[in-house]
Amino acid sequence: MKSLAELAAIREKMQNKVVLREGSSDMRVVVGMATCGIAAGARPVLNTFVEEVANSGLGDKVIVTQTGCIGICQFEPVVEIYESGKEKVTYVKMSPEKAKEVVEKHLKGGQVIEEYAIKNI
Repeated sequence: MKSLAELAAIREKMQNKVVLREGSSDMRVVVGMATCGIAAGARPVLNTFVEEVANSGLGDKVIVTQTGCIGICQFEPVVEIYESGKEKVTYVKMSPEKAKEVVEKHLKGGQVIEEYAIKNI
């Protein structure tokens, strides 16, 4: 790093990646990141949600966060989507590719992807 401009560029780049935050928003994406989730591949799923939400310009409408065990370990990686005034949607056996599709169809388009979802338990 040789200048303040470089530092500012690094800061801006990292802020775009840090969508993980607390607060209130229209939608909340919660990724199960307990040991079982991480072992099943939840970390790349979480990273994909963070990147895709930022790249889609949804950062002001969607919060991506993590939690511990959701309680359905056999279905990991598990992602829950909370939206104001609607029932939560629980997506199971997620992958980075599925996460991209959820961002595009559900978060942007408002369409639940039934084939990835499990009925609320």
